[in-house]
Amino acid sequence: MIRREFLRLLALAAAAGATLRPGSSAAQAAAELYDVPPSGNVSLLHFTDCHAQLLPTYFREPSVNLGVGAAAGRPPHLVGEALLKHFGVAPEGARAHAFTFLDFERAARRYGKVGGFAHLATLVKRLRASRPHALLLDGGDTWQGSAVSLWTRGADMIGAQKLLGVDLMTAHWEFTYGAERVRQAVDRELAPIEFIAQNVKTTDFEDPVFKPYSLRSINGVAVAVIGQAFPYTPIANPRHMVPDWSFGIQEPRVQQMVDEVRARGARLVVLLSHNGMDVDLKLASRIRGIDVILGGHTHDGVPAPITVGRTLVTNAGSNCKFLGVLDLEVKGREVAAYRYRLLPVFSELLAPDAEMAKYIAGTRAPHESKLQEKLAVTEGLLYRRGSFNGTWDQLILDALMAVKGAEIAFSPGFRWGTTLLPGDAITYEHVMDQTAITYPFATLSEPTGEQIKAILEDVADNLFNPDPYLQQGGDMVRVGGMTYACDPQAKIGQRISDLRLGGRPVRAGTRYKVAGWAPVAEGAAGEPVWDLLVRYLKDRKTVAPKVPNLPRLAGSAHHPGFG
Repeated sequence: MIRREFLRLLALAAAAGATLRPGSSAAQAAAELYDVPPSGNVSLLHFTDCHAQLLPTYFREPSVNLGVGAAAGRPPHLVGEALLKHFGVAPEGARAHAFTFLDFERAARRYGKVGGFAHLATLVKRLRASRPHALLLDGGDTWQGSAVSLWTRGADMIGAQKLLGVDLMTAHWEFTYGAERVRQAVDRELAPIEFIAQNVKTTDFEDPVFKPYSLRSINGVAVAVIGQAFPYTPIANPRHMVPDWSFGIQEPRVQQMVDEVRARGARLVVLLSHNGMDVDLKLASRIRGIDVILGGHTHDGVPAPITVGRTLVTNAGSNCKFLGVLDLEVKGREVAAYRYRLLPVFSELLAPDAEMAKYIAGTRAPHESKLQEKLAVTEGLLYRRGSFNGTWDQLILDALMAVKGAEIAFSPGFRWGTTLLPGDAITYEHVMDQTAITYPFATLSEPTGEQIKAILEDVADNLFNPDPYLQQGGDMVRVGGMTYACDPQAKIGQRISDLRLGGRPVRAGTRYKVAGWAPVAEGAAGEPVWDLLVRYLKDRKTVAPKVPNLPRLAGSAHHPGFG
């Protein structure tokens, strides 16, 4: 190791809470950082929402994560310094960088990329060495989010999951490959991984489509893991892709499953959920007998579980950025004690697992030249997450308006998509990281001003309804060209106001040219949005990210979810 590399590692390890003794290696520094002694008699390892990111990435946490109603100002709706203060995380160092957007560019250059399945595999093996019977649980959104996963219809990720040693998974975006593909993968490719989803039934006779739960014995403790797939799949995504399956939260069914596994001897009951954290918190208050909810969907990196009655509720971020480690002491039929760590996966401190690295290189090899095609260079930070907009989203909006000749553009409030630092090349792979879905069509329509407002009101209600069961996760639709005001605390139909185009009011009866992408209607067609974006970037060669077009917000001042 050259001196420069050693000094960088020394700084990183020290900032992250590790000490690097004279003569120690990178492996030793990582061992100190990730030294999590086992405790109790049951251990659960949990990751979720990796969105098919097999390689290390940058991922900026949101600076805006607004909660409403009882959730306002409470986890997971905390950002920046408010989040650090709430969970007692030191304001400087690697953990602060992992959990927040604060000084992101500087911190990202200092601490490097996060995630990557080869680095995650190293960490999983390290933890399993001291927890030989630990379960590795995957919360879903695993087969979607990259070019290769789209082109292989999730096969690359299934191979990686199996090599990683995943025991159980549930799902959401997996369903956008269509019922036939999901059924094929579960029945023929996924074993020995168990796919569990108690809330997916046939629409005709309400028969279960998948196994609802799994019973395991860990160190003599009977453990039940119940699967909860994303309840709003046919609403948030195209219904025609799963025409014969119903979803939903299904409280009575959840309670039935909990009671059933308890009757079968389960001493610890875990819900592997893709509900989103606000939904999980409400569900925990209404269902008896769940000890742990390991959640996903909303991409919240929450440093410690939230306790609701006797239930521990967690969420483990996204993009392979974190691995949750939950050690429990189960006595009788109760959790007597627990210890939880949400470990950031710093790729520069975890050597890549050789077997996983070889697999990743092999699955990418046929596509590598296309993936690495350089389209442009970014002069600023490109990121997506945030309740209302991000610089990546703004770039997509600008491209839609320019190429389609539109006055206004809409882009979905997806929470997946990697981050680029100033000076980074924008490659074909990076474009696909933002757009790789099975319904990618770019559209041009002419709705009236009244219809535009109705669209915004509908999406706002999905995001800001005070009842978590009426939320669908995700972020607000991104808007280009048009400005508007938003009051998240207002009632339905009254959250959106003062729509303007070029400074002039948007008129209810006037039609406007609106570009968008990702239509959920059956039969939709058109140019894939990635082709449009590729042309736009090639034409410009250099892009200077704009300040995202944000609504004028009511009541956001001093809000702990507004950084």
